[in-house]
Amino acid sequence: MKRVSFQGERGAYSEAASLSFFGNEIEAIPCFTFADVLKNTENDVSDYSILPVENSLEGSVGESNDLLLSTDLNVIGEIYYRIHHCLIGTGSIGDIDTVYSHPQALGQCRQFIQENSLKTIPSYDTAGSVKIIKDLNKDSIACIASRNAAEIFGVAVIQEGIENNTNNYTRFLVFSKEKNDKTENSKTSIIFSVKHEAGALYQIIKEFHQYKINLTKIESRPNKNTPWEYNFYVDFEGHQDDSSIKDMLKKLRDNSTFLKILGSYPIAKLD
Repeated sequence: MKRVSFQGERGAYSEAASLSFFGNEIEAIPCFTFADVLKNTENDVSDYSILPVENSLEGSVGESNDLLLSTDLNVIGEIYYRIHHCLIGTGSIGDIDTVYSHPQALGQCRQFIQENSLKTIPSYDTAGSVKIIKDLNKDSIACIASRNAAEIFGVAVIQEGIENNTNNYTRFLVFSKEKNDKTENSKTSIIFSVKHEAGALYQIIKEFHQYKINLTKIESRPNKNTPWEYNFYVDFEGHQDDSSIKDMLKKLRDNSTFLKILGSYPIAKLD
């Protein structure tokens, strides 16, 4: 049975994404932090890790992306998981003045929160927020999480579908010590940095054009060691073992100050 580490309590969206990716025959291992998730796999406590890296409404999950710089694990898969948020609690909508949830979920439900003049309290996990409000047992306090989390902890769903937009998807990456075999429809993820000088980024981007490689994502994140310099997170179509991509990656390495290949993996479809 595959052992899969995820962040949060039972009923977390990360656990649901794990089940969707691997199927029901897994041992799902809850962890308190994103760093703990990766450490479990690095230390052979689990075979795989799964982390949320970006959301279609709120953008990147910063903590997860920062951890990609330091882990030695390989990205071996991705999944886009549809997020349905529920307001969960013991009272009615008119009783509630405060809502708990993970900061990403609070952002994804910002419109509902503002319309109902609710105070927000960030928590470490959506499913964990259900556990918190169950223990508090106050009609004035609710949380935002999945219906599954509500059922696991035995707390009522007050209202469903409270996210800002129905096109609410979170992209998760799956990690392992092993690398993927080459497949036809692959995507590769890398991180690189360049000198802080004119034209440095262009020298990298032009290689994708010259090799006719399609970029599917490019994003910058602050370099924590050097203020106002950045690491660039890039996804592109193709496998790192393709001959043309091997050649391009060599040129990228020559023109960058840092290059890390996170892994190549099958391209996921948006359901």
